[in-house]
Amino acid sequence: MMGRVSLVLVWGFWILMIATTATIGTQTTSLRRVHRNAYATMMYMGTPRDYEFYVATRVMLRSLTRLGVEADLVVIASLDVPLLWVRTLEQEDGAKVVRVKNLNNPYCINPNWRFKLTLNKLYAWSLVDYDKVVMLDADNLFLQKTDELFQCGQFCAVFINPCIFHTGLFVLQPSKKVFNNMIHEIEIGRENQDGADQGFIGGHFPDLLDQPMFYPPSNGTKLQGNYRLPLGYQMDASYYYLKLHWSVPCGPNSVITFPGAPWLKPWYWWSWPVLPLGIQWHEQRRLTLGYGAEMIAVLIQAIFYLGIIVVTRLARPNLSKLCYRHEDSKSIFLLRTGLKLIAIWSILAAYTVPFFVIPRTVHPLVGWSLYLLGAFALSCITVNAFLLPMLPVLVPWVGILGALLVMAYPWYNDGVVRAMSVFAYAFCASPALWTAIVKIKSSLNVSLEREGFLPKLSESTAPAGSNKLY
Repeated sequence: MMGRVSLVLVWGFWILMIATTATIGTQTTSLRRVHRNAYATMMYMGTPRDYEFYVATRVMLRSLTRLGVEADLVVIASLDVPLLWVRTLEQEDGAKVVRVKNLNNPYCINPNWRFKLTLNKLYAWSLVDYDKVVMLDADNLFLQKTDELFQCGQFCAVFINPCIFHTGLFVLQPSKKVFNNMIHEIEIGRENQDGADQGFIGGHFPDLLDQPMFYPPSNGTKLQGNYRLPLGYQMDASYYYLKLHWSVPCGPNSVITFPGAPWLKPWYWWSWPVLPLGIQWHEQRRLTLGYGAEMIAVLIQAIFYLGIIVVTRLARPNLSKLCYRHEDSKSIFLLRTGLKLIAIWSILAAYTVPFFVIPRTVHPLVGWSLYLLGAFALSCITVNAFLLPMLPVLVPWVGILGALLVMAYPWYNDGVVRAMSVFAYAFCASPALWTAIVKIKSSLNVSLEREGFLPKLSESTAPAGSNKLY
């Protein structure tokens, strides 16, 4: 028993060491330089994930700086973006922040829709101080320098869908005339297929699919007109998951985009190993921004969980000290039923609560380690309180760890083999999970029904029919 406790304590202190190390990020602050071109992104408030996108924006800006791009970095920020964030973007990340008023979205029906303010992206056409602007979403992961995009024409974008170009990255030539025309189209309610920026901009450049492919001239000449960009400038992460390597034939493999569900964005700690590319984004963050902002919360949680483990192993409390058996069979039945429900919900809470309290943007290795530590600690409370056997309660814990190892295995031939391996693991593990559930149920029944758990008091020590809880 003491050996197991020592192993868990060592594991917990290992998490603390990772957290402490992760606080030391590479802080690179570049001097503000004026260029004729710019990489721009936007930031607005009003979604449950504002902070996560703020972190993603900072990582993208610093990764561009680290690649040595020869362009200004611009953030189009709505007026309600916190001033602290604005100062951080300007002073630490070397960005030029342009404060703008949110554009009204007449196509938005649901006020809580996460795309309701994406029309702010149109402000990119108002950046007339620059010759060309590459407009970016925060979920772009740059693999190499892409300054050749500034040689493209008046508008250039990538078709990751056969018929609809993607507005996660596009090149534009700023123009007050184009910007004013777009604002006028919003005011008159021009048709918008999706109600967001992609449908609106797609409607403004309906013939882009018929335009030639962009190939940057070797002599640096700047092209005129509109062009389609090669797919290598917006490689959809879902393409990678099929083959587990990039094989995009047209153009350089320069930029990865993650256009899927918001809770599958790469900056969340659970993104890896569920999504193999999540670790690449976090490697970019480790090399640029670091993880100091979240590590205080990680350290506090780790210490808290270690304290729970120590207390439960030493004190070993249980509910047998809290209950006296009631003479009324109906009352004791209700009491036992209530305790069973509490025990079941306690086990479920042990595996769900740690997931939701971990800072969302920590490194996956720290996040999963902290989750497993938290699930183990809270499971110890349930085991000791209800006199349950440790192993069946920890079967889901072992199963989750095994699933993570199966998904993280780095030598799969392709994504299909990986998916089949995960499915096979789940199929083989399900009997063990079912056996653990049966064992827990049986142990719970025994614990609640035996005399030791609900001792009957003699009439000399308690009045008949008494029901004392303390």
